[in-house]
Amino acid sequence: MADTPSNMLPLGTTAPYFELIDTTSDTLVNLEMVKGENGTVVIFICNHCPFVIHVNKEIVAISKSFSKKGIGFVAISSNDAIKFPQDGPDNMKLHAKKENYPFPYLYDESQTIAKAYDAACTPDFYVFDKDLKLAYRGQLDDSRPGNGLPVTGKDLRNALDCLIENKENTALQKPSIGCSIKWKS
Repeated sequence: MADTPSNMLPLGTTAPYFELIDTTSDTLVNLEMVKGENGTVVIFICNHCPFVIHVNKEIVAISKSFSKKGIGFVAISSNDAIKFPQDGPDNMKLHAKKENYPFPYLYDESQTIAKAYDAACTPDFYVFDKDLKLAYRGQLDDSRPGNGLPVTGKDLRNALDCLIENKENTALQKPSIGCSIKWKS
C-alpha cells in the first residue's frame, strides 16, 4: 500500500463541473444536482483502497449528519477499471449498497474529472462553499490504517462547521494520504 498525498488544489478554486453516471441509480448526475445550499463535498474514493475502507463508516456518518445542514455530498471513482475491475461500475454499485452510501457514487471512466480536480489519492476530500469556491481540501483526520488513531473525521467536520457558521477555518489543512488513483496508461 503506497502512501500518496493530496495535491492540495489552491483554495478559492471554483469546483470543476462534472456530469457522470451515478452507479447507484444508473442516471447522469452533475455538479448542480449535488450542490448543497451551504456547501458541497466532493470525495474521490474507490472500492478496494485500504485507506478508504478504513474511513468509510465515518464518511457515511458525516454525510448523513451534514446533509441535514445543507451540505451536498458526492463520491467519485476515477480508477482504471480495466486494470482494477473491482473498482468498475458494477462493483461500485454493490459497494455503495454494502456501505450504505447516502450520496451518489459516480464513475469517472475518462479520468478527466479527477484531472480537473487535481485529485491524487483515495480518499481525497474537497469542500466547496455555497458559491462552489474551494474552502477546504485534504484529510478526513489523522487516522490511517495501522496507526492506532481513532477515525473521528475532525478535520473535515471542522471545515464543514466553519462553512455553516460562516467562520474562517484557521486550522492547518493537511493533505489526505491514501492509495494513488489508478491512472490509465
